[in-house]
Amino acid sequence: MNIGLPGLQLSDVQVPLAHRLRPSSLQEVQGQLDCTEPSGWFAQSVAEGRAVSCVFWGPPGVGKTTLARIMAEHADMPFAQLSAVSAGKKEVQDVVAQAKQTGRTHLLFLDEIHRFNKAQQDVLLPYLEDGTLILVGATTENPSFTLNNALLSRCRVIVLKALSCEAVARILSHGMTALQDTSPTFFMDEDALMWLAQAADGDARYALNALEAIYDAGKGMAWTLADVEKQWQRRQAKYDRNGDSHYDLISALHKSIRSSDADAAVYWLARMLEAGEEPLYLARRLIRMATEDIGLADPKALTLALDAQRMFEILGSPEGEQGLFEVTIYLALAPKSNAAYMAEKAARRLAKETQHLDVPTHLKNAPTKLMKQIGHGEGYQYAHHETDAVVSQKHFPDAMDEVTLFEPVARGFEKTLAERKAWLQARRDEKRKG
Repeated sequence: MNIGLPGLQLSDVQVPLAHRLRPSSLQEVQGQLDCTEPSGWFAQSVAEGRAVSCVFWGPPGVGKTTLARIMAEHADMPFAQLSAVSAGKKEVQDVVAQAKQTGRTHLLFLDEIHRFNKAQQDVLLPYLEDGTLILVGATTENPSFTLNNALLSRCRVIVLKALSCEAVARILSHGMTALQDTSPTFFMDEDALMWLAQAADGDARYALNALEAIYDAGKGMAWTLADVEKQWQRRQAKYDRNGDSHYDLISALHKSIRSSDADAAVYWLARMLEAGEEPLYLARRLIRMATEDIGLADPKALTLALDAQRMFEILGSPEGEQGLFEVTIYLALAPKSNAAYMAEKAARRLAKETQHLDVPTHLKNAPTKLMKQIGHGEGYQYAHHETDAVVSQKHFPDAMDEVTLFEPVARGFEKTLAERKAWLQARRDEKRKG
């Protein structure tokens, strides 16, 4: 929830501070410039009194409910709020019945909309089509994964970001002003306020709830940084092992290693570990990176990645995690090649297309007399009989041309492999001509 109203008075001490300080106009909203900039489509819609169905996607406490209320108010539209955690088809139909009874389109704000299953989402569709409802959904989950296409096609998706520390600090300052109207002796020094803003991790609601809790604990105090740190713990990092944050962080780690940025790579690794990620999951992903992005440019990379996994299995946390950092740095700084990975994908595609082709007779095994009689192994060239161990025979199916699948890069050990591959091809060509 983006807060930021200067000079607001407390009218009801039973209502949470975050709710009492909710903005009533876009000009009062902190952050989310894409929505509040006058030239943007959302701000223009609000200014013109138009409400549009949309889905706000973003972390908690960044203004989803606030923006929905502002849009409803400026459109002079009744506002109905439901949570998909506890509501279902009946509650939606109750809102529909109210809208039809009054003859007015209602703006339905559906929090945690990703909790609705497909059938529940489908219930909304006819009412969006006939204008009974304007739907504003709020979700912390990627809507492209959690909402069905029929619903998404009727809504604009608006991505909201976590608030900056500065924005949260401004919100806290307004909150302090409001609290001081009731208790003038309440004070928090600037260092303490900034610590609280940082601890909120971009969540304005969390920040104001923390401020109110501190106020309740000592409304007559002048709070210092030391006092606040004792009273309030830093918020746990937002992380869901099965959610977007998980996949975004592992993507950042993988791409930092691929781009040879060791400093960024160890940062993202630390972020995941500090958030509670399973170290063995990270070890498995590092093994994958060693093969996908380094490959034979540095064959030692895979060995070190396997060693790091084994180290963690032996030592556990936290000592075993050191191996993950070491191999992350090594992988980031190692020469890069995806040639082996690309060869695998190309070979799999080709194998699916040509799986009907028989193995050449000269490459077939002949363990029995019958097999020898029908020609298995006939004409096979044994490489060790050649002084250079190079033979001229074809190793692809007879009905196929020879295909280049592995194309090593001129980096690291693959440069040596490229030279070896070129030499082998030249020798084969010479022998075939001779």
